[in-house]
Formats: sequence, C-alpha cells, structure tokens
Amino acid sequence: MDIKQYLDSTYLKTALQAGISREQDIDKVLSVIGEAVAEKFKLVMIRPEHVALAKDKIAMAGSSVLVGTVIDFPLGTGTLEEKLAEAEKAISDGADELDFVINYTAFRQGDTARVRKEVIACTRLCRDNGKTVKWIIEVAALNGHEIVQLCALIKNCVLSHFGEDDYAAVFVKSSTGFYVTENGKPNGATIETVKLMLENSFPLPVKAAGGVRSYKEAVEMIRLGVKRIGTSSAKEIATGQAASGNY
Repeated sequence: MDIKQYLDSTYLKTALQAGISREQDIDKVLSVIGEAVAEKFKLVMIRPEHVALAKDKIAMAGSSVLVGTVIDFPLGTGTLEEKLAEAEKAISDGADELDFVINYTAFRQGDTARVRKEVIACTRLCRDNGKTVKWIIEVAALNGHEIVQLCALIKNCVLSHFGEDDYAAVFVKSSTGFYVTENGKPNGATIETVKLMLENSFPLPVKAAGGVRSYKEAVEMIRLGVKRIGTSSAKEIATGQAASGNY
C-alpha cells in the first residue's frame, strides 16, 4: 500500500521546546518541507508562523503538497475570538488546512454551549474560505464516554449547520502530541480510541495523530477507516523504517 497520501508530515515544536536556536528552527522547518516535497506526502503540518514560508517553498518547487497548521495549540483554551483571529491570519498566509484544538477542558466541565459555538464558527470560517478543518479532541485527556460524546457533538454541529459537500472537509483528530500523560500511557492515537472516533464521528473523516510508529500500524489505521495520519516520522513510516520521532 502506498500510504504517502495519508501522511501529514508534522513538526510542531517551538525552538525553545526543541532546545535549538531560531536559525536552527527555520532550518528544521525547511528540512521538513523539503522532505514532504521530495517524498510527495499529502501535507506538511507546521506552526502558524511558518505557513507563508512553506507556501513559498512549495510553490517554488512546483509541488502539490498542502500546508497545514494548528490553531489554539496545544491547550485549546483560548477564546473564540482568539481562535478566529489566529485562523484568519493562517488563512491569509495561505494555509490549506487548519487543525483546531477544541476546548476539551470546557467540554469536560460541562460547558458544551461554548464548545458548540466554537465548532460552528471556526468551521464556518474555514469552509467559507475553502479550507479543510480538523478538530483535535485530545483523546488522552478524555475517557471513552467523553470521546464518544465529544465526537458526537462535533458531528451533530456539522450535520446541523453545513451541507453534505462539507462533510469530507471536517475531520475529527485524535491528539496534539503534547498532552502529558501519567505512568507512560499513550498520548496519541490508539486502536481503541480511533475505533470510538470512527464509530461516533461518521460521516466525518478521522485523523489519527501521534502513536503511529510504523508502516504496519499506519496500514492498520487506514484499514480501520482513518483518512489521515499525523506523524513526525513520515518518511520512516512510508519506507518501513523504525520511527525516530516522538509523535
């Protein structure tokens, strides 16, 4: 199976998080972009401040690789106004796909009205501009019942406020890769959580992010029904090597 068109090659650390200089960070971003172009991955997923750079480099290469970025990352606790402002800037810089961290904290506290409002408004902004939107629910922060409920909330918002033509462009995504778990528990996608997402998000597509460490695991996810996989080890996974990244 050629899985490259399922892979979102991902680099989302800041220079500080990576323990490198600003210049080294730019070099890393350029390397990830160059690899995505060379390997013909579906998309390169980078932080918002690098979107314009990525669009320029990909255009210069004559490549069809898409540029994705993250919004309200990694906690998702920003206001709706903050989410929209960050998304508008990313869209103006040329982002093709925007991965929003849903306010799963508000959801867990029972403030579902706030969560519905942000899903509808941010999805509307993206779809009005022809962009794909993905809602990161942070499965490691939720129990199984909460995963089911939050997937259903997103699905119902989309089905109630958007047309069938929009469904394929609104994903439910598992993880940021930055959530800190206890006792070594997975902080990314697992077979169990992805099955729950697939069952309760349909007809919306699902992106498995984090936790996919090999070609075999990627194929397993795809056969389950996942439409996209987010990974910092895209080349290794695609070529059957051992993953070196931590996402």
